[in-house]
Amino acid sequence: MEKARWIIFSVVVILLFGSLIAWSRLANPPVDTSNVDKSGVVSASEASGNIEDHVRGDASSSVVVVEYADFQCPSCQAAHSEVNDLVNKYGDSVAFIFRNFPLPSIHPNAQAASGAAEAAGLQNKYWEMQNLLFENQTSWSTLDTNKRTDAFRSYATQLGLDPEQFVGDLGGEDVRKKISFDVSLGTAQGVTGTPSYYVNGEPIDTEVASSFVNGDPSSFHALLDEYLAEE
Repeated sequence: MEKARWIIFSVVVILLFGSLIAWSRLANPPVDTSNVDKSGVVSASEASGNIEDHVRGDASSSVVVVEYADFQCPSCQAAHSEVNDLVNKYGDSVAFIFRNFPLPSIHPNAQAASGAAEAAGLQNKYWEMQNLLFENQTSWSTLDTNKRTDAFRSYATQLGLDPEQFVGDLGGEDVRKKISFDVSLGTAQGVTGTPSYYVNGEPIDTEVASSFVNGDPSSFHALLDEYLAEE
């Protein structure tokens, strides 16, 4: 009887994750990324709205960390400070890439938040907007459409951006393409939840990622040290 319950529970979990990914794919139509090297820095192309990967550290580094994240995801927000510490610790030894993976079925404002970050990036303030979005997640995550746009516009003003251009880009085709492109990259790599981390194209062990999200980065850092030692 107990075994049957676990089987039913497992099936429900699988169906739930499947529905979340399906919803995300509806919001972000799949893009053919079969010829794209997902383990490294992806250049701008028409498919990505002519927006390249967002990279911190040395883009030419042989050790590349990729994070797929949802701006409204509490776990992504919890990991944000650890990510910043990781980037500061490893500097140019590692290339750190952030890719969008909003899950609108459970986080209705995540898609727009990704748009806000990408729109800020078109005015060279991507990382600054990313910080504001994560730091203020609880302030905008429950807002309706109009108030949400007002909040994002206020962040843009705070960063010294042209607010009219920002709002236009926020709902623009290039930004929409970039988000769909990132989601397609993540789906192709097997992303089923956020945050998900990859090093040189290999998924990070669930236990290592969980510890990282929960404030213990030691296992993640040790893994990166192993990769660097092989250079």
